[in-house]
Amino acid sequence: MKRNDFLKLTTAMGAAFIAIPNSLMARTRKFISDLKPVIVRNDEGKVVNVIGDVQTFKLTGKDTNGLFTLIEEENEPGTGIPPHVHEHEDEVFKVIEGEMELTVGGKTTILKAGDIAFGPRGIPHSWKIVGDTKAKVILSVFPAGIEDMFEELGGLPPGPPDFPKVAEICGRYGVKFV
Repeated sequence: MKRNDFLKLTTAMGAAFIAIPNSLMARTRKFISDLKPVIVRNDEGKVVNVIGDVQTFKLTGKDTNGLFTLIEEENEPGTGIPPHVHEHEDEVFKVIEGEMELTVGGKTTILKAGDIAFGPRGIPHSWKIVGDTKAKVILSVFPAGIEDMFEELGGLPPGPPDFPKVAEICGRYGVKFV
């Protein structure tokens, strides 16, 4: 390749690499500029009982342009979710009160008030409230959308869960039990 041809090619490639991030940044700025401030008071939010897991939606994808969902869970000892895997979401658990036994990636630990754990998508995890008192946990989910699954599960009839129906609903949202 001649020097001038090489310079033209590398200059064009460099311009393309610069243009792609700039256009992406412009879209990102527009996306973020569309966000509106939201204030949610302590006693506010939509309460949904998801097969015994009492959740209060504090922020949903509608509030965050799909960036994340923030849910407050307040549950009695013994409440838990069996091992499962998320295909689309990463989760962050922060214990505010009480104790939670969390198993993620094959490692089990007890989280106490102030402790945080990260559950990346694709890694099996489960949790259970332990100890003698109710626990309050903040669940942050990235990206948003799982609140739709929780609402659907919350609409199931009371009583013992119909596990095949639960698994079918969860499967449509990319959550599989293991």
